[in-house]
Amino acid sequence: QVRLEESGGGLVQAGGSLRLSCATSGINLSRAAMGWYRQAPGKQRDLVATYTRDGNTNYADSVKGRFTISRDFAKNTVYLQMNSLKPEDTGVYYCNSGAIWWGQGTQVTVSS
Repeated sequence: QVRLEESGGGLVQAGGSLRLSCATSGINLSRAAMGWYRQAPGKQRDLVATYTRDGNTNYADSVKGRFTISRDFAKNTVYLQMNSLKPEDTGVYYCNSGAIWWGQGTQVTVSS
């Protein structure tokens, strides 16, 4: 059974940093496409960063140079390091596997 559990969200001032974690089970991270998405209030869920199945990374233009997706095979965990946070980064961040499985989300709020 696939399970994804996000953590690490919180309230941070603009310019600050957070690291989100997505603990996984039932997934072979070395073969899975993984991604982080966010949903702002009243808006659709958008892609933030992804790992393709062959290990390539992709980022939304709005986060390039500020966010980094990484993975730890030993811990079965995917991370999203977020630096230089902006108020527009506020939203619920979701971990995704293979465009099928979703976590419950973690709230990130960036104050100005």
